[in-house]
Amino acid sequence: MVTTSEDGPEPAPPRPFPRLGVFGLMLGIFLAALDGQILSAALPTVVGDLGGVDHLSWVVTAYLLTASAATPLWGKIGDLYGRKGAFLASVVLFLAGSALSGMAQDMGQLIAFRAVQGLGGGGLMVGALSVIGVLVAPEDRGRSQSMIGVMMPVAFVGGPLLGGFLTDHVGWRWAFYVNLPVGAVVLAATVAGVRLPGPGARVKARADVAGITLLTTAILALTLLGSWGGTRYAWLSPQTTALGAVAAIALAGFARAERRAAEPVVPPRLFRSRSFTSAQILSFLTGAVMLAVVSYLPQYLQLARGASSTSGGTLLLPLMLGMLAAQLTVGRLDGRFRHARWIPVTGGALMLVGAPLLFALDANTPTYVASALTAMLGAGLGTAMQSATLATLRSAPPRDMGAAAGTVTLLRTIGGTLGTAVLGAVYAARLDDDLTAHLGRPAAERLTGGNGLSPESVASLPDTARAAVGAAVTQGLYGVLAGATALSALVLAVALGTAGSRQSPEGDDPPAEAEPAGGSSRTEAEPAGGSSRTESGLHRH
Repeated sequence: MVTTSEDGPEPAPPRPFPRLGVFGLMLGIFLAALDGQILSAALPTVVGDLGGVDHLSWVVTAYLLTASAATPLWGKIGDLYGRKGAFLASVVLFLAGSALSGMAQDMGQLIAFRAVQGLGGGGLMVGALSVIGVLVAPEDRGRSQSMIGVMMPVAFVGGPLLGGFLTDHVGWRWAFYVNLPVGAVVLAATVAGVRLPGPGARVKARADVAGITLLTTAILALTLLGSWGGTRYAWLSPQTTALGAVAAIALAGFARAERRAAEPVVPPRLFRSRSFTSAQILSFLTGAVMLAVVSYLPQYLQLARGASSTSGGTLLLPLMLGMLAAQLTVGRLDGRFRHARWIPVTGGALMLVGAPLLFALDANTPTYVASALTAMLGAGLGTAMQSATLATLRSAPPRDMGAAAGTVTLLRTIGGTLGTAVLGAVYAARLDDDLTAHLGRPAAERLTGGNGLSPESVASLPDTARAAVGAAVTQGLYGVLAGATALSALVLAVALGTAGSRQSPEGDDPPAEAEPAGGSSRTEAEPAGGSSRTESGLHRH
Protein backbone atom coordinates (compact mmCIF):
# COMPACT_ATOMS: atom_id res chain seq x y z
CA MET A 1 0.00 0.00 0.00
CA VAL A 2 1.24 3.51 -0.78
CA THR A 3 0.27 6.89 0.62
CA THR A 4 0.20 10.08 -1.38
CA SER A 5 1.39 13.59 -0.69
CA GLU A 6 1.72 16.82 -2.63
CA ASP A 7 5.09 15.60 -3.88
CA GLY A 8 3.65 12.35 -5.18
CA PRO A 9 3.34 8.83 -3.84
CA GLU A 10 5.28 7.91 -0.73
CA PRO A 11 6.37 4.31 -0.15
CA ALA A 12 4.89 2.44 2.77
CA PRO A 13 7.17 1.97 5.79
CA PRO A 14 9.30 -1.18 5.61
CA ARG A 15 7.71 -4.31 7.01
CA PRO A 16 9.48 -6.04 9.91
CA PHE A 17 11.02 -9.41 9.14
CA PRO A 18 8.55 -12.07 10.45
CA ARG A 19 11.08 -14.31 12.19
CA LEU A 20 8.71 -16.84 13.78
CA GLY A 21 6.60 -17.29 10.65
CA VAL A 22 9.64 -17.64 8.40
CA PHE A 23 11.15 -20.14 10.85
CA GLY A 24 8.03 -22.31 10.61
CA LEU A 25 8.00 -22.12 6.80
CA MET A 26 11.71 -22.88 6.57
CA LEU A 27 11.30 -25.85 8.87
CA GLY A 28 8.57 -27.14 6.54
CA ILE A 29 10.97 -26.92 3.59
CA PHE A 30 13.62 -28.70 5.66
CA LEU A 31 11.12 -31.43 6.53
CA ALA A 32 10.37 -32.02 2.84
CA ALA A 33 14.05 -32.15 1.89
CA LEU A 34 14.98 -34.36 4.84
CA ASP A 35 12.26 -36.92 4.08
CA GLY A 36 13.60 -37.30 0.57
CA GLN A 37 16.95 -38.47 1.98
CA ILE A 38 16.39 -40.05 5.37
CA LEU A 39 14.82 -43.29 4.10
CA SER A 40 17.73 -44.32 1.86
CA ALA A 41 19.77 -45.83 4.71
CA ALA A 42 16.72 -47.62 6.15
CA LEU A 43 15.52 -49.41 3.00
CA PRO A 44 17.59 -52.62 3.39
CA THR A 45 16.28 -53.01 6.96
CA VAL A 46 12.71 -52.31 5.80
CA VAL A 47 12.93 -55.17 3.33
CA GLY A 48 14.32 -57.48 6.01
CA ASP A 49 11.38 -56.64 8.28
CA LEU A 50 8.46 -56.45 5.83
CA GLY A 51 9.72 -58.56 2.92
CA GLY A 52 8.62 -57.71 -0.63
CA VAL A 53 12.03 -56.95 -2.15
CA ASP A 54 10.44 -57.06 -5.63
CA HIS A 55 8.35 -54.00 -4.72
CA LEU A 56 11.07 -52.07 -2.89
CA SER A 57 11.46 -49.43 -5.63
CA TRP A 58 7.80 -48.51 -5.19
CA VAL A 59 8.48 -47.30 -1.65
CA VAL A 60 10.39 -44.44 -3.30
CA THR A 61 8.44 -44.22 -6.56
CA ALA A 62 5.02 -43.98 -4.88
CA TYR A 63 6.17 -40.92 -2.93
CA LEU A 64 7.73 -39.30 -6.02
CA LEU A 65 4.64 -39.89 -8.14
CA THR A 66 2.15 -38.35 -5.75
CA ALA A 67 4.45 -35.53 -4.59
CA SER A 68 5.24 -34.48 -8.16
CA ALA A 69 1.59 -34.60 -9.23
CA ALA A 70 0.44 -32.67 -6.14
CA THR A 71 3.09 -29.90 -6.27
CA PRO A 72 1.43 -27.58 -8.85
CA LEU A 73 -2.02 -28.36 -7.45
CA TRP A 74 -1.07 -27.18 -3.96
CA GLY A 75 0.35 -24.00 -5.46
CA LYS A 76 -2.87 -23.22 -7.31
CA ILE A 77 -5.06 -24.16 -4.33
CA GLY A 78 -3.11 -21.63 -2.28
CA ASP A 79 -3.56 -18.93 -4.91
CA LEU A 80 -7.33 -19.50 -5.05
CA TYR A 81 -8.31 -20.30 -1.48
CA GLY A 82 -5.54 -19.04 0.79
CA ARG A 83 -1.83 -19.86 0.93
CA LYS A 84 -1.49 -20.24 4.67
CA GLY A 85 -4.42 -22.66 4.90
CA ALA A 86 -3.13 -24.70 1.95
CA PHE A 87 0.32 -24.98 3.52
CA LEU A 88 -1.10 -26.08 6.88
CA ALA A 89 -3.33 -28.67 5.17
CA SER A 90 -0.34 -30.12 3.30
CA VAL A 91 1.63 -30.40 6.55
CA VAL A 92 -1.24 -32.24 8.27
CA LEU A 93 -1.59 -34.67 5.33
CA PHE A 94 2.17 -35.25 5.26
CA LEU A 95 2.24 -36.01 8.99
CA ALA A 96 -0.72 -38.40 8.66
CA GLY A 97 1.11 -40.26 5.90
CA SER A 98 4.28 -40.35 8.03
CA ALA A 99 2.46 -41.84 11.03
CA LEU A 100 0.70 -44.44 8.89
CA SER A 101 3.96 -45.36 7.11
CA GLY A 102 5.63 -45.94 10.48
CA MET A 103 2.81 -48.33 11.44
CA ALA A 104 2.80 -50.29 8.16
CA GLN A 105 2.69 -54.07 8.60
CA ASP A 106 3.55 -55.16 5.05
CA MET A 107 5.07 -53.72 1.89
CA GLY A 108 1.69 -53.03 0.28
CA GLN A 109 0.60 -50.87 3.22
CA LEU A 110 3.92 -49.03 3.26
CA ILE A 111 3.65 -48.19 -0.45
CA ALA A 112 0.06 -46.95 -0.06
CA PHE A 113 0.90 -44.82 2.99
CA ARG A 114 3.98 -43.41 1.25
CA ALA A 115 1.65 -42.25 -1.53
CA VAL A 116 -0.45 -40.42 1.08
CA GLN A 117 2.70 -38.90 2.51
CA GLY A 118 3.70 -37.73 -0.96
CA LEU A 119 0.36 -36.00 -1.50
CA GLY A 120 1.12 -33.83 1.51
CA GLY A 121 4.83 -33.56 0.81
CA GLY A 122 4.13 -32.02 -2.59
CA GLY A 123 2.73 -28.95 -0.84
CA LEU A 124 5.46 -28.39 1.76
CA MET A 125 8.06 -26.61 -0.33
CA VAL A 126 5.71 -24.93 -2.81
CA GLY A 127 3.43 -23.80 0.01
CA ALA A 128 6.30 -22.33 2.00
CA LEU A 129 7.79 -20.56 -1.02
CA SER A 130 4.46 -19.04 -2.07
CA VAL A 131 3.75 -17.78 1.46
CA ILE A 132 7.26 -16.30 1.70
CA GLY A 133 6.66 -14.57 -1.63
CA VAL A 134 3.86 -12.46 -0.14
CA LEU A 135 4.79 -12.50 3.57
CA VAL A 136 8.35 -11.25 3.27
CA ALA A 137 9.12 -7.77 1.95
CA PRO A 138 10.88 -7.82 -1.46
CA GLU A 139 14.10 -6.44 0.00
CA ASP A 140 14.21 -9.36 2.48
CA ARG A 141 13.50 -12.21 0.03
CA GLY A 142 17.19 -12.74 -0.62
CA ARG A 143 17.67 -13.14 3.13
CA SER A 144 14.91 -15.72 3.37
CA GLN A 145 16.25 -17.62 0.36
CA SER A 146 19.67 -17.66 2.05
CA MET A 147 18.08 -19.50 4.96
CA ILE A 148 16.65 -22.06 2.52
CA GLY A 149 20.13 -22.36 1.04
CA VAL A 150 21.47 -23.33 4.45
CA MET A 151 18.78 -25.93 5.11
CA MET A 152 18.87 -27.81 1.81
CA PRO A 153 22.51 -28.99 1.90
CA VAL A 154 22.15 -29.86 5.60
CA ALA A 155 19.13 -32.02 4.74
CA PHE A 156 20.92 -33.70 1.81
CA VAL A 157 23.95 -34.59 3.90
CA GLY A 158 22.24 -35.12 7.26
CA GLY A 159 19.28 -37.13 5.96
CA PRO A 160 21.13 -40.39 5.21
CA LEU A 161 23.22 -40.03 8.38
CA LEU A 162 20.15 -39.50 10.56
CA GLY A 163 18.31 -42.34 8.82
CA GLY A 164 21.19 -44.72 9.45
CA PHE A 165 21.47 -43.66 13.09
CA LEU A 166 17.75 -44.07 13.77
CA THR A 167 17.62 -47.42 12.00
CA ASP A 168 20.60 -48.77 13.94
CA HIS A 169 19.52 -47.55 17.38
CA VAL A 170 15.70 -47.26 17.57
CA GLY A 171 14.37 -48.93 14.41
CA TRP A 172 13.50 -47.95 10.82
CA ARG A 173 9.98 -46.83 11.75
CA TRP A 174 11.50 -43.78 13.43
CA ALA A 175 12.64 -42.58 10.02
CA PHE A 176 8.92 -41.73 9.68
CA TYR A 177 8.03 -40.96 13.29
CA VAL A 178 10.74 -38.30 13.54
CA ASN A 179 8.61 -36.17 11.21
CA LEU A 180 5.84 -35.87 13.82
CA PRO A 181 7.52 -33.63 16.45
CA VAL A 182 9.18 -31.54 13.74
CA GLY A 183 5.85 -31.17 11.94
CA ALA A 184 4.15 -30.12 15.16
CA VAL A 185 6.65 -27.27 15.50
CA VAL A 186 6.00 -26.29 11.87
CA LEU A 187 2.26 -26.10 12.51
CA ALA A 188 2.62 -24.10 15.74
CA ALA A 189 5.13 -21.61 14.31
CA THR A 190 3.11 -21.09 11.13
CA VAL A 191 -0.19 -20.57 12.94
CA ALA A 192 1.36 -18.12 15.40
CA GLY A 193 3.84 -16.33 13.17
CA VAL A 194 2.31 -16.02 9.69
CA ARG A 195 0.06 -13.00 9.16
CA LEU A 196 -0.41 -12.43 5.44
CA PRO A 197 -1.00 -8.82 4.37
CA GLY A 198 -4.37 -8.00 2.84
CA PRO A 199 -7.45 -10.19 2.58
CA GLY A 200 -5.65 -12.90 0.62
CA ALA A 201 -6.76 -14.58 -2.55
CA ARG A 202 -10.32 -15.79 -2.72
CA VAL A 203 -11.33 -16.37 -6.30
CA LYS A 204 -14.54 -18.01 -7.40
CA ALA A 205 -13.80 -20.04 -10.49
CA ARG A 206 -14.44 -23.46 -11.90
CA ALA A 207 -11.70 -25.96 -11.21
CA ASP A 208 -9.35 -26.54 -14.11
CA VAL A 209 -10.30 -30.21 -14.34
CA ALA A 210 -8.83 -30.72 -17.81
CA GLY A 211 -5.55 -29.07 -16.88
CA ILE A 212 -5.27 -30.99 -13.59
CA THR A 213 -5.98 -34.31 -15.30
CA LEU A 214 -3.57 -33.78 -18.18
CA LEU A 215 -0.77 -32.43 -15.99
CA THR A 216 -1.12 -35.31 -13.53
CA THR A 217 -1.05 -37.80 -16.41
CA ALA A 218 2.09 -36.20 -17.85
CA ILE A 219 3.86 -36.14 -14.48
CA LEU A 220 2.99 -39.77 -13.76
CA ALA A 221 4.24 -40.85 -17.19
CA LEU A 222 7.48 -38.85 -16.87
CA THR A 223 8.16 -40.11 -13.34
CA LEU A 224 7.61 -43.73 -14.37
CA LEU A 225 9.75 -43.17 -17.46
CA GLY A 226 12.54 -41.79 -15.28
CA SER A 227 12.21 -44.61 -12.73
CA TRP A 228 11.92 -47.53 -15.18
CA GLY A 229 13.84 -46.39 -18.25
CA GLY A 230 17.14 -48.24 -18.62
CA THR A 231 16.52 -50.32 -15.48
CA ARG A 232 13.27 -52.26 -15.43
CA TYR A 233 12.71 -51.76 -19.16
CA ALA A 234 15.10 -50.92 -21.98
CA TRP A 235 14.92 -47.34 -23.28
CA LEU A 236 13.54 -48.45 -26.64
CA SER A 237 11.16 -51.05 -25.25
CA PRO A 238 7.41 -50.81 -25.99
CA GLN A 239 6.76 -49.88 -22.35
CA THR A 240 9.10 -46.86 -22.25
CA THR A 241 8.05 -45.78 -25.75
CA ALA A 242 4.40 -45.84 -24.68
CA LEU A 243 5.19 -43.82 -21.54
CA GLY A 244 7.06 -41.24 -23.61
CA ALA A 245 4.16 -40.96 -26.04
CA VAL A 246 1.62 -40.57 -23.22
CA ALA A 247 3.75 -37.84 -21.61
CA ALA A 248 4.13 -35.94 -24.90
CA ILE A 249 0.43 -36.10 -25.74
CA ALA A 250 -0.60 -35.12 -22.21
CA LEU A 251 1.80 -32.15 -22.16
CA ALA A 252 0.55 -30.91 -25.53
CA GLY A 253 -3.06 -31.22 -24.35
CA PHE A 254 -2.17 -29.48 -21.08
CA ALA A 255 -0.67 -26.50 -22.88
CA ARG A 256 -3.82 -26.17 -25.00
CA ALA A 257 -6.14 -26.54 -21.98
CA GLU A 258 -4.28 -23.90 -19.94
CA ARG A 259 -4.79 -21.27 -22.65
CA ARG A 260 -8.56 -21.76 -22.39
CA ALA A 261 -9.03 -22.20 -18.62
CA ALA A 262 -10.41 -19.36 -16.50
CA GLU A 263 -8.06 -20.27 -13.62
CA PRO A 264 -5.26 -22.41 -15.08
CA VAL A 265 -3.04 -24.51 -12.80
CA VAL A 266 0.05 -23.02 -14.47
CA PRO A 267 -1.00 -19.63 -15.91
CA PRO A 268 0.46 -19.15 -19.40
CA ARG A 269 0.75 -15.44 -18.66
CA LEU A 270 3.70 -16.21 -16.38
CA PHE A 271 5.75 -17.35 -19.37
CA ARG A 272 5.38 -13.97 -21.05
CA SER A 273 8.22 -12.89 -18.77
CA ARG A 274 11.53 -13.89 -20.30
CA SER A 275 13.06 -14.00 -16.81
CA PHE A 276 10.40 -16.41 -15.56
CA THR A 277 10.78 -18.72 -18.57
CA SER A 278 14.57 -18.73 -18.30
CA ALA A 279 14.36 -19.44 -14.56
CA GLN A 280 12.23 -22.53 -15.19
CA ILE A 281 14.73 -23.84 -17.74
CA LEU A 282 17.58 -23.22 -15.30
CA SER A 283 15.66 -24.99 -12.54
CA PHE A 284 15.12 -28.06 -14.75
CA LEU A 285 18.76 -28.25 -15.87
CA THR A 286 20.34 -27.65 -12.46
CA GLY A 287 18.01 -30.20 -10.89
CA ALA A 288 19.20 -32.77 -13.43
CA VAL A 289 22.88 -32.07 -12.79
CA MET A 290 22.60 -31.95 -9.00
CA LEU A 291 20.67 -35.19 -8.45
CA ALA A 292 22.67 -37.14 -11.05
CA VAL A 293 26.00 -36.16 -9.52
CA VAL A 294 24.78 -36.63 -5.93
CA SER A 295 23.45 -40.09 -6.87
CA TYR A 296 26.54 -41.44 -8.66
CA LEU A 297 29.52 -39.83 -6.93
CA PRO A 298 28.86 -42.01 -3.84
CA GLN A 299 28.89 -45.06 -6.14
CA TYR A 300 32.40 -44.12 -7.20
CA LEU A 301 33.51 -43.35 -3.65
CA GLN A 302 32.16 -46.64 -2.27
CA LEU A 303 32.93 -49.05 -5.11
CA ALA A 304 36.17 -47.60 -6.49
CA ARG A 305 37.60 -46.07 -3.33
CA GLY A 306 36.20 -48.54 -0.78
CA ALA A 307 34.41 -45.97 1.38
CA SER A 308 31.60 -47.16 3.66
CA SER A 309 27.98 -46.26 3.03
CA THR A 310 27.94 -43.83 5.96
CA SER A 311 31.21 -42.10 5.16
CA GLY A 312 30.26 -41.91 1.49
CA GLY A 313 27.70 -39.25 2.37
CA THR A 314 30.19 -37.17 4.33
CA LEU A 315 32.59 -37.21 1.38
CA LEU A 316 30.07 -35.04 -0.50
CA LEU A 317 30.38 -32.32 2.13
CA PRO A 318 32.55 -30.01 -0.06
CA LEU A 319 29.90 -30.11 -2.80
CA MET A 320 27.14 -29.34 -0.32
CA LEU A 321 29.18 -26.66 1.43
CA GLY A 322 29.90 -25.09 -1.96
CA MET A 323 26.17 -24.99 -2.64
CA LEU A 324 25.48 -23.56 0.81
CA ALA A 325 28.09 -20.79 0.50
CA ALA A 326 26.87 -19.83 -2.97
CA GLN A 327 23.21 -19.72 -1.95
CA LEU A 328 24.02 -17.57 1.07
CA THR A 329 26.06 -15.19 -1.09
CA VAL A 330 23.42 -14.90 -3.81
CA GLY A 331 20.69 -14.34 -1.22
CA ARG A 332 22.71 -11.50 0.31
CA LEU A 333 23.51 -9.91 -3.04
CA ASP A 334 19.98 -10.07 -4.41
CA GLY A 335 18.50 -6.59 -4.72
CA ARG A 336 21.81 -4.96 -3.69
CA PHE A 337 24.04 -5.86 -6.61
CA ARG A 338 23.66 -3.53 -9.59
CA HIS A 339 24.44 -6.20 -12.16
CA ALA A 340 22.51 -9.04 -10.48
CA ARG A 341 21.39 -10.41 -13.86
CA TRP A 342 24.95 -11.71 -14.34
CA ILE A 343 24.80 -13.88 -11.20
CA PRO A 344 23.27 -16.91 -13.02
CA VAL A 345 25.98 -16.50 -15.69
CA THR A 346 28.54 -16.88 -12.92
CA GLY A 347 26.73 -20.00 -11.74
CA GLY A 348 26.74 -21.53 -15.21
CA ALA A 349 30.43 -20.73 -15.67
CA LEU A 350 31.33 -22.35 -12.34
CA MET A 351 29.33 -25.43 -13.28
CA LEU A 352 31.03 -25.64 -16.66
CA VAL A 353 34.43 -25.58 -14.95
CA GLY A 354 33.45 -27.75 -11.98
CA ALA A 355 31.92 -30.68 -13.89
CA PRO A 356 34.94 -31.34 -16.21
CA LEU A 357 37.23 -30.87 -13.20
CA LEU A 358 35.88 -34.17 -11.86
CA PHE A 359 37.35 -36.00 -14.86
CA ALA A 360 40.60 -35.84 -12.87
CA LEU A 361 39.19 -38.66 -10.73
CA ASP A 362 40.45 -42.18 -11.31
CA ALA A 363 40.51 -45.43 -9.37
CA ASN A 364 43.66 -44.33 -7.49
CA THR A 365 42.67 -40.76 -6.61
CA PRO A 366 43.05 -40.16 -2.85
CA THR A 367 39.66 -39.88 -1.19
CA TYR A 368 40.26 -36.41 0.24
CA VAL A 369 41.24 -35.12 -3.22
CA ALA A 370 38.14 -36.68 -4.81
CA SER A 371 35.99 -35.05 -2.16
CA ALA A 372 37.60 -31.59 -2.50
CA LEU A 373 37.19 -31.55 -6.29
CA THR A 374 33.41 -31.41 -5.92
CA ALA A 375 33.40 -27.96 -4.26
CA MET A 376 33.44 -25.84 -7.43
CA LEU A 377 30.54 -27.72 -9.01
CA GLY A 378 28.63 -27.25 -5.77
CA ALA A 379 29.27 -23.50 -5.85
CA GLY A 380 28.00 -23.31 -9.43
CA LEU A 381 24.88 -25.34 -8.67
CA GLY A 382 24.06 -23.23 -5.63
CA THR A 383 24.47 -19.98 -7.56
CA ALA A 384 22.34 -21.07 -10.52
CA MET A 385 19.59 -22.70 -8.43
CA GLN A 386 19.25 -19.75 -6.07
CA SER A 387 19.13 -17.32 -8.99
CA ALA A 388 16.35 -19.33 -10.63
CA THR A 389 14.23 -19.35 -7.47
CA LEU A 390 14.66 -15.62 -6.83
CA ALA A 391 13.94 -14.75 -10.48
CA THR A 392 10.75 -16.80 -10.29
CA LEU A 393 9.50 -14.96 -7.18
CA ARG A 394 10.45 -11.57 -8.66
CA SER A 395 8.77 -12.08 -12.00
CA ALA A 396 5.43 -13.44 -10.69
CA PRO A 397 2.61 -11.12 -9.60
CA PRO A 398 1.29 -11.63 -6.05
CA ARG A 399 -1.84 -13.43 -7.23
CA ASP A 400 0.18 -16.13 -9.03
CA MET A 401 2.91 -16.61 -6.41
CA GLY A 402 1.75 -20.12 -5.54
CA ALA A 403 1.54 -21.26 -9.16
CA ALA A 404 4.99 -19.80 -9.84
CA ALA A 405 6.57 -21.48 -6.81
CA GLY A 406 4.89 -24.75 -7.76
CA THR A 407 6.21 -24.54 -11.31
CA VAL A 408 9.85 -23.93 -10.35
CA THR A 409 9.74 -26.72 -7.74
CA LEU A 410 8.07 -29.15 -10.13
CA LEU A 411 10.55 -28.54 -12.95
CA ARG A 412 13.50 -29.01 -10.60
CA THR A 413 12.00 -32.32 -9.43
CA ILE A 414 11.27 -33.59 -12.94
CA GLY A 415 14.71 -32.48 -14.11
CA GLY A 416 16.31 -34.41 -11.26
CA THR A 417 14.24 -37.52 -11.94
CA LEU A 418 14.90 -37.59 -15.69
CA GLY A 419 18.54 -36.52 -15.35
CA THR A 420 19.26 -39.28 -12.85
CA ALA A 421 17.50 -41.86 -15.02
CA VAL A 422 19.13 -40.92 -18.34
CA LEU A 423 22.64 -40.41 -16.96
CA GLY A 424 22.16 -43.50 -14.79
CA ALA A 425 21.57 -45.54 -17.95
CA VAL A 426 24.81 -44.12 -19.38
CA TYR A 427 26.60 -45.04 -16.14
CA ALA A 428 25.29 -48.62 -16.22
CA ALA A 429 26.15 -49.12 -19.90
CA ARG A 430 29.73 -47.88 -19.55
CA LEU A 431 30.21 -49.89 -16.36
CA ASP A 432 29.02 -53.07 -18.05
CA ASP A 433 31.13 -52.52 -21.16
CA ASP A 434 34.30 -51.89 -19.16
CA LEU A 435 33.75 -54.89 -16.88
CA THR A 436 33.19 -57.08 -19.93
CA ALA A 437 36.38 -55.80 -21.57
CA HIS A 438 38.47 -56.53 -18.46
CA LEU A 439 36.87 -59.68 -17.05
CA GLY A 440 34.76 -61.18 -19.84
CA ARG A 441 30.99 -61.39 -20.23
CA PRO A 442 30.30 -64.27 -17.77
CA ALA A 443 32.24 -62.63 -14.93
CA ALA A 444 30.67 -59.22 -15.65
CA GLU A 445 27.18 -60.71 -15.54
CA ARG A 446 27.92 -62.45 -12.25
CA LEU A 447 29.12 -59.19 -10.71
CA THR A 448 26.24 -57.02 -11.91
CA GLY A 449 23.49 -59.66 -11.63
CA GLY A 450 21.22 -60.23 -8.65
CA ASN A 451 21.29 -57.22 -6.34
CA GLY A 452 24.15 -55.63 -8.27
CA LEU A 453 27.48 -54.39 -7.00
CA SER A 454 27.77 -53.40 -3.35
CA PRO A 455 30.72 -52.31 -1.16
CA GLU A 456 30.52 -55.66 0.66
CA SER A 457 30.59 -57.76 -2.52
CA VAL A 458 33.46 -55.73 -3.99
CA ALA A 459 35.50 -56.01 -0.79
CA SER A 460 35.32 -59.81 -1.00
CA LEU A 461 36.75 -59.95 -4.55
CA PRO A 462 40.34 -60.83 -5.44
CA ASP A 463 42.64 -57.85 -5.95
CA THR A 464 42.57 -58.13 -9.75
CA ALA A 465 38.78 -58.20 -9.96
CA ARG A 466 38.48 -55.38 -7.40
CA ALA A 467 40.80 -53.20 -9.49
CA ALA A 468 38.73 -53.97 -12.60
CA VAL A 469 35.55 -52.94 -10.78
CA GLY A 470 37.18 -49.70 -9.65
CA ALA A 471 38.23 -48.86 -13.20
CA ALA A 472 34.78 -49.74 -14.59
CA VAL A 473 32.95 -47.66 -11.99
CA THR A 474 35.22 -44.73 -12.83
CA GLN A 475 34.37 -45.09 -16.52
CA GLY A 476 30.69 -45.15 -15.63
CA LEU A 477 31.13 -41.95 -13.63
CA TYR A 478 32.84 -40.32 -16.63
CA GLY A 479 29.66 -40.91 -18.61
CA VAL A 480 27.63 -39.12 -15.94
CA LEU A 481 30.14 -36.26 -15.87
CA ALA A 482 30.02 -35.91 -19.65
CA GLY A 483 26.26 -35.46 -19.43
CA ALA A 484 26.64 -33.04 -16.50
CA THR A 485 29.14 -31.00 -18.51
CA ALA A 486 26.76 -30.77 -21.48
CA LEU A 487 23.90 -29.69 -19.21
CA SER A 488 26.17 -27.12 -17.54
CA ALA A 489 26.95 -25.65 -20.97
CA LEU A 490 23.20 -25.30 -21.56
CA VAL A 491 22.82 -23.56 -18.18
CA LEU A 492 25.50 -21.04 -19.18
CA ALA A 493 23.93 -20.49 -22.60
CA VAL A 494 20.47 -19.83 -21.14
CA ALA A 495 21.91 -17.50 -18.48
CA LEU A 496 23.89 -15.54 -21.09
CA GLY A 497 20.82 -15.22 -23.29
CA THR A 498 18.80 -13.79 -20.41
CA ALA A 499 21.54 -11.46 -19.16
CA GLY A 500 22.09 -10.04 -22.63
CA SER A 501 18.42 -9.34 -23.32
CA ARG A 502 16.81 -5.93 -22.96
CA GLN A 503 15.36 -5.65 -19.47
CA SER A 504 13.61 -3.17 -17.27
CA PRO A 505 15.66 -0.66 -15.29
CA GLU A 506 15.65 -2.95 -12.31
CA GLY A 507 17.32 -5.74 -14.21
CA ASP A 508 14.30 -7.95 -14.62
CA ASP A 509 11.23 -8.24 -16.72
CA PRO A 510 8.11 -6.79 -15.14
CA PRO A 511 5.82 -9.50 -13.80
CA ALA A 512 2.95 -10.62 -15.97
CA GLU A 513 -0.21 -9.23 -14.50
CA ALA A 514 -3.11 -11.51 -13.74
CA GLU A 515 -5.71 -11.48 -16.41
CA PRO A 516 -9.43 -11.81 -15.94
CA ALA A 517 -11.35 -14.93 -16.81
CA GLY A 518 -11.86 -14.95 -20.50
CA GLY A 519 -8.22 -14.59 -21.36
CA SER A 520 -7.85 -10.87 -22.15
CA SER A 521 -4.83 -9.34 -20.49
CA ARG A 522 -4.73 -6.02 -18.73
CA THR A 523 -2.25 -3.38 -19.58
CA GLU A 524 0.67 -2.70 -17.29
CA ALA A 525 -0.90 0.56 -16.19
CA GLU A 526 -4.05 -1.26 -15.08
CA PRO A 527 -3.05 -4.30 -13.01
CA ALA A 528 -5.73 -6.88 -12.26
CA GLY A 529 -7.73 -6.11 -9.18
CA GLY A 530 -6.21 -2.64 -8.98
CA SER A 531 -3.18 -3.95 -7.08
CA SER A 532 -0.27 -1.59 -6.86
CA ARG A 533 3.04 -2.54 -8.38
CA THR A 534 4.50 -1.75 -4.99
CA GLU A 535 2.84 -4.90 -3.60
CA SER A 536 5.16 -7.07 -5.66
CA GLY A 537 8.15 -4.99 -4.78
CA LEU A 538 8.78 -3.99 -8.39
CA HIS A 539 8.36 -0.23 -8.63
CA ARG A 540 8.89 1.64 -11.83
CA HIS A 541 11.44 4.36 -11.36
